Amino acid sequence: MWARASAGVLPGFFLAAALVGLGCWLLPGAWQSTIVVGLLAFFPVWIGVICAAFRFPSGARAWRWLSALALLGLGLLWLLQLSGWVR
Repeated sequence: MWARASAGVLPGFFLAAALVGLGCWLLPGAWQSTIVVGLLAFFPVWIGVICAAFRFPSGARAWRWLSALALLGLGLLWLLQLSGWVR
């Protein structure tokens, strides 16, 4: 149980940040105009990821999946910035 909870808290934090960041960057307009909405949405998304971590059958599997998804999301943010689609 603690392994799944820590997987939801640690890599889940970065996964929630990546999801909210993608939402802020991909909405029309400047990302600065979506920062307040993103900050308000971050905590519920993070809590949702923490709750979703308990759906995994084991802590190791939760750590693997959430870490991989967090790396994928942050990598996608990095690629969007590198490609010049967002600033």
